Amino acid sequence: MTEPQWLDEEAGPIVRPYALTGGRTRSSGDDFDLIALVTATDGQVKDDSGVGPEQRRILAITREPMSVADIASEIDLPLGVVRVLLGDLHDHELISVRPPAQVAPLPSAHILKEVINGLRAL
Repeated sequence: MTEPQWLDEEAGPIVRPYALTGGRTRSSGDDFDLIALVTATDGQVKDDSGVGPEQRRILAITREPMSVADIASEIDLPLGVVRVLLGDLHDHELISVRPPAQVAPLPSAHILKEVINGLRAL
C-alpha cells in the first residue's frame, strides 16, 4: 500500500487550510499577537482529544518558546489557520501564550515640542 500524497508538485497542497480547521476561520486564538510567545505545557495529549497532526507538530516545535509568526513559518501554514489551531490547543490547555511586553507610552506632543524648542535654544 502506498503512502497518501499530501502535496502535488504543480497544484500545491491537496488538503486545503479550511479542512485543517474544520471550516472555521475564527477561534479563541484570533487575538494572538504575531510576536506572542507560545510554549507547550506539560499537558498530556489524549488520543480522543481531537488534536490533529498539525497541532502535534506545533506542540513538538514549541517545547521552547516560539512566536506565532515563527510557528506559521515553520509549519508552512497560513497565519489564520495557525491561530485557529493554537486557539484549540490553548482551549485544551496544551500551550501557554505569553503576550508581548508592553511598550512604554509615547510622550505627548506638548513634551516633544518643548524638547525641540529647548534644543533650538541651545
